[in-house]
Amino acid sequence: MGFLSVLSCAHQWIGSRLQPGDFAIDATVGTGADTLFLAQQVGHRGQVIGFDIQSEALTLAQARIRKHSDSGKLGSISMLELSHARMAEVIPSGWVGKVGAVMFNLGYLPTEGANTSIITETTSTIAALEAATTLLRPRGIITVVLYPGHDGGAQEAEAVSTWASALPVEQAQVVMYRQMQRETSPYLIGIEKK
Repeated sequence: MGFLSVLSCAHQWIGSRLQPGDFAIDATVGTGADTLFLAQQVGHRGQVIGFDIQSEALTLAQARIRKHSDSGKLGSISMLELSHARMAEVIPSGWVGKVGAVMFNLGYLPTEGANTSIITETTSTIAALEAATTLLRPRGIITVVLYPGHDGGAQEAEAVSTWASALPVEQAQVVMYRQMQRETSPYLIGIEKK
């Protein structure tokens, strides 16, 4: 058996922490794979809010979720056509300090024909990460999948890595999961709130 992909590793880390009935956030909905995963983890009593700036992404995610919605085992899902930078403005006040997990899968919409010039931006990502840290409950987790191999990706990855490594150890534990031999390979940062 080989090592897990960065996405599978992110799911494993989150799956070990989320509980039925929890609150969770998908900061970058994309095709909805992480949104669906979070909704499955929190169960029918839990809630998930997802963000994406592209209506195309939300349409793809809604189609994916519809295929699984008849099981009755998914949490309530709200998807917003907004930048994740606005997370602090729109997340209900009752969620502050109670969110179990926030997932970030940065880069561009990974579908055929998508406009790959529309990418996550460093300033909005850092703003969203700062908001996410305040929303987490103790032992809640943020996962960030970074893609340094596309235009703009290396700069965003470096900024996120710098931001995460500067978090005070009294506030959070930060770890990285990465293939070391390829500089442009995707990698995962995990942030667990203390």
